[in-house]
Amino acid sequence: MKKRNMIAALLCSACLVAGSVNPVFADASKVVTLGADLTDAQKQTMMKYFNVSSDQVQVMTITNEDEHKHLDNIAPQSQIGSRTLSCAYVKPTQSGGIKVRTANLNWVTGNMIATTLSTSGVKNCEVVAACPMEVSGTGALTGIQMAYEKASGEKLDETKTKLANQEIVTTGELADKVGKNEATTVVNQSKMDVIQNGVQNADEIQNIVINVAEQNNISVSQDDIDRIVSLLGQIAQQDYNYDDVKETLEQVDANTTGQASSSDDTLDGESSDDTVDVDEDSSDDIVNNVNDSILGDDVIQSSTEDPGLEKETGADSQDTSNETGIPDATDDGTYSNEENSDESSTDESTSDESSTDDSASDESSTDESASDENSTDDSASDESSTDESASDEAASDETGIPEATEDTESSESTDSSDQADSAENDTSVLSEEAKNNYDKFVLFVKGEYEGDAESLLAATEDTEAVATVILDEQTAKSVAETVEKDYYDILKDGTESYEADGTEKYQSTELNMMDQKLKKLFGIDSSQEDTDATDVTATILADVPQEGKQTLYKETMKYLAGLYGENTDASEESAAE
Repeated sequence: MKKRNMIAALLCSACLVAGSVNPVFADASKVVTLGADLTDAQKQTMMKYFNVSSDQVQVMTITNEDEHKHLDNIAPQSQIGSRTLSCAYVKPTQSGGIKVRTANLNWVTGNMIATTLSTSGVKNCEVVAACPMEVSGTGALTGIQMAYEKASGEKLDETKTKLANQEIVTTGELADKVGKNEATTVVNQSKMDVIQNGVQNADEIQNIVINVAEQNNISVSQDDIDRIVSLLGQIAQQDYNYDDVKETLEQVDANTTGQASSSDDTLDGESSDDTVDVDEDSSDDIVNNVNDSILGDDVIQSSTEDPGLEKETGADSQDTSNETGIPDATDDGTYSNEENSDESSTDESTSDESSTDDSASDESSTDESASDENSTDDSASDESSTDESASDEAASDETGIPEATEDTESSESTDSSDQADSAENDTSVLSEEAKNNYDKFVLFVKGEYEGDAESLLAATEDTEAVATVILDEQTAKSVAETVEKDYYDILKDGTESYEADGTEKYQSTELNMMDQKLKKLFGIDSSQEDTDATDVTATILADVPQEGKQTLYKETMKYLAGLYGENTDASEESAAE
């Protein structure tokens, strides 16, 4: 009996000591999440990449419904998409901060996930986020948050998880304009200051953001500053303890500002001893125990433990393919648009110093979303625009960042054209149904007109769908913008202006209005010929044969009719005629 009592006492003592430091997690608490829309073979590929079997971890399936719960009203419908593909491997730890590795995620990085996961309320954790094919990774944080809750048995605060998702979208949008590390630096450093010093005043937070951007020589528009200030103002209300997030945020800052070494021993620094305490077997470090060979060559990767990995694999390059800053396609953010990265990166300095420069305006249709990553490329255009941009420079400092004062009028004037462009198709003014239809249509247009297979797949959910007409890049972009704007205007302005002419084929007035517009654009019905429409067609469709125009008209109306649940036979017969 005495022996039994002694054992019980020792066990109780051990539990008390462990409980006084940090909760202890068993090996069984490691969790893998798999996207519901992956095939069985793809799920097996991910398990092999994570280097685990189903009997070693708990396995969860993440659905598109899960992502919508986390991302609705934060990310656009088109970005969330209709399928879920991202996967995650999560292991809560007792110390060491948050460590993250990513593979095949081209819009978010390990540093972005680490800093935003700390906003979720996570203190210590190892994470591997990946996918069998290249995706943006917008929904990756959803699976990670859910996996952490299951693995740790700890329910994360709903407000904080929402803020974390808002933070990763805000950072990602900024990253498409200034670069991934630069965007992460601005948001992460500003958050560090706000939490550490308990700043809650909006003007003070704005000055912090502006100062951080200036100190790191990063040009941030007033519109983006406002978004960050709004985000940080909400974060400031949550009473974070800086000691809980310090290790993670400071490591992320060292990584993104280039102050961290890529060698493992230097990276861990003082925290290396702590991380060993979690599991004395180094092979149990899931971040550095993946099977890289499984996903093949040329896989973009990132890691908070090896900041050089981003540059080595191309994960630090940014996608500036559209105006919103969010990759267009996406079931779970599922597509990579690398085709235009080289071209867009050469046109960046024109948007900073000479928005009225003639040479820039000639290429504006293809370079509207170009960022400032390679501002040294277009020196010739920079010199020619010196006089024209002098008045603009008077309203802002040399970095393009507003001065750190309460007066924001100067920055508003310099960014007015950018804000006008970004607000041109403002879907927030649309009803939920109209917004969903518009977002789906944008994906279809991206796929059908610009040849992006993943966008077409996301729009049609047809694995065999392919673009029917091949257009050159300039033509595709111009036609896509025109068609998207036509549909947006109809959804925004309503149908009261429509006058029936007896040729209607659809029950929906919106469809009949689009039918008219597309016929004029593609020159299908000569009886409705319009001088302006003819000029547009001659300009942007000059090199497209009439058969191609008819096909684009037919496929576009067929897709739109499907959105409204209408029969397309009549429209197809008309198009064929």
